[in-house]
Parts: sequence; C-alpha cells; structure tokens
Amino acid sequence: MTDFTKRTLLAGLAAALVTTPALAQGSKNQFSGLISPPSFNAADKARIQKATDYLQNLGTAHGRFEQTDYRGRKSAGNWYLARPGKMRFEYDAPTSLLIVSNGKTVSMWDPRLQSFDQYPLSETPLSLFLARQIRFDQGVIVTAVSSNAQGFTLKARDRRKSVEGSVVLGFDQAPNGALALREWTITDAQNRATNLKLTSFTRDSAQKPDLFVLNKPQKKK
Repeated sequence: MTDFTKRTLLAGLAAALVTTPALAQGSKNQFSGLISPPSFNAADKARIQKATDYLQNLGTAHGRFEQTDYRGRKSAGNWYLARPGKMRFEYDAPTSLLIVSNGKTVSMWDPRLQSFDQYPLSETPLSLFLARQIRFDQGVIVTAVSSNAQGFTLKARDRRKSVEGSVVLGFDQAPNGALALREWTITDAQNRATNLKLTSFTRDSAQKPDLFVLNKPQKKK
C-alpha cells in the first residue's frame, strides 16, 4: 500500500479534506488566494450552526460502517469514538486494517502487508473531526448547504484556492430537530470520491482506554 493510498484511506475515514487543519487555520497570514465563504440565508446558517454544535457535543460512541471507494470497492467494520482526539476503525476481514487515533498520533496497521505507519494527528484530516473545538469558518469553510428528505448536507473545503478537494457531510434530522451524522463523502483533487456510511450509531457513557492504543506489532519469528 503506497503512502498516497494510506493517506487517501485516512481521508475517507476522517470526514475532512486531505490537508493539515492546523496549518489551514493559520493560513491567513501565510497564503494569498483565500476563498471567501458564500453568503447563506438564515435557514442554512442555522443548519451550519446546528451541525457544528452536534459535532462539538459528540462524546463517546460506537457502531458499524460501510465504505465504498472511488472504484466501487466495498469494505465494512466497527468504529469507536471518544472525543476529543480519539477514534478507532476496525475493518472486517479480508481487509483487517486497524486505524487508531490516540489523541496525538494516528497509527495504521495492515496485517496482510505487515505494514505499520504513524502520522501526527494534526497532519491528518481526522484532526478536524476530533479537534477540541469544531470550526467551519476558518481554515475549512462550508461552500454549500442542501436540504433533503432525511435532513441536510454540508459541503466543505480548504479555504486556500491552491488546495483541491471537498467533503460532504450528510446529517439525518428527526422531526424534533435532533441530528445524527449519517455519512460523509470525500472527493480528492483528482475528483475521486470515497463514501463512508455509519450504518449504526450508539452513544456510550465511556469507552475502554485500550481501544485507542495501537503499538507496532512484533514480527512473528
């Protein structure tokens, strides 16, 4: 698995652009050519704020996911969340990948290739979703809001014109106004889309700490 493929996989899981959010947040003083956010009506502004508040208030949860990459290849597995900072994805066989964020580092283990890789959380798109404070008005901005029968979607991208790609977050909204994150679709600079659906979602009071620890496995002799 190439480094590009690994980072693309992380992008599919993270529901954010393949950029460094920390760098993007500081880009106003470092880069020219920033995109100005569009003007939204009151209803869409309310949807953006509702989605921000929902993501901000996510604590611990777990469930199942199904992922479809740009070639139509499907995979599935379990996910675990402990915001801020921590998340775990366990892919079913035959993929059997493990991806774990411990709050500082994102580790990825591919047992088929006996490959173990680590990235600083701040250099992966997971940092946007797992950040202590969720923001859609700084380095990453919302460019479109669409309503549908289930709820609504937000399309977001890096504010820098030089960075291509986008993420679409899909939310279900109940009659009482309660939100649930349903899916996200990542489209990269080559217009290749990866979709991930949360097929089940259960909030928890706590998660086992060892779920968010992934050390390099010892090679079998």
